[in-house]
Amino acid sequence: MSKKPRFPPKPRTVLVAVFDGFQILDAAGPIAVFEIAARYVPGAYRIRVASREAGMIASSSGVRWPAEALKGHSNIDTLIVSGGNGTYGAMQDAAFITVIKRLSTRVRRTSSVCSGAFILAQAGLLDGKRATTHWRRAPLLQKAFPNVRVDADCIHIKDGDVWTSAGVTAGIDLSLAMIAEDLGENIATDVAREMVVYAKRPGGQAQHSALLELDAPSSRFAELNAWMRDHLHEDLSVERLAAEAAMSPRNFARAYASETGVTPAKAVERLRADTARAALQQGASIQDIAERTGFGDPERMRRAFIRLYGAPPAAMRRTLRQA
Repeated sequence: MSKKPRFPPKPRTVLVAVFDGFQILDAAGPIAVFEIAARYVPGAYRIRVASREAGMIASSSGVRWPAEALKGHSNIDTLIVSGGNGTYGAMQDAAFITVIKRLSTRVRRTSSVCSGAFILAQAGLLDGKRATTHWRRAPLLQKAFPNVRVDADCIHIKDGDVWTSAGVTAGIDLSLAMIAEDLGENIATDVAREMVVYAKRPGGQAQHSALLELDAPSSRFAELNAWMRDHLHEDLSVERLAAEAAMSPRNFARAYASETGVTPAKAVERLRADTARAALQQGASIQDIAERTGFGDPERMRRAFIRLYGAPPAAMRRTLRQA
């Protein structure tokens, strides 16, 4: 267990803002992180849940949570705005947006989980800043708020005193990063171990979103994608894939990118990297994995891993084994 500070810190108030139709895990994830951190460092955090008006607030699941009123809170350290299916309605609630904007000027840091980024953007808190949200909603966030620099691949982003995170469980990653900033990496690691999650999740959203789209059974190229997975060690050029799909290379490349959101070459790289990443937990050498998955040589695989996951295969193997 990590060493605890000699003197208990002054409690930091973490205020989680919810609204009708909020996603319960967007709120529960961060709450759990800060609650467990306070076990390792007693008195480190005080947690509150609030909404525009006090009462029982219905989540998107129908489960209701008790919440205090947002107005009247003071001495808040961290404001976390949840997301969920009710985000659009919350964005149209002028009183809710006003109080979020006002509170943001009185806290050390303001943050959002998943589609909560839309609420921060509606309040003008993301103008000119880098931000992220759920990968599926990132294009809409960019279109609706062109002054926001949306990065759809990041698990979480800190830009100044504003933090944003990706979809749902990324609120846990966000909160662990805050714990590391407040109390140190060791405490954040202890909390992650207690929760049985990564202290720092490897990679970004792209590894999940692109692969989910490729695996969608409704995809026009679902059968081709399945065939690609079984032939990763072979030549998977556009010409070869187009022939398999019985299309001309030009029409195939255009149609595939339109359907999946990635070029055929990027799809092949991500499928190979996904298969190679799974193989890292086994005993095969990196050289053997690179050959079996079609990368050909370890250096080419290393470059792909850094591009997609932010870490080389050797480092990711250590992380996966530790996890």
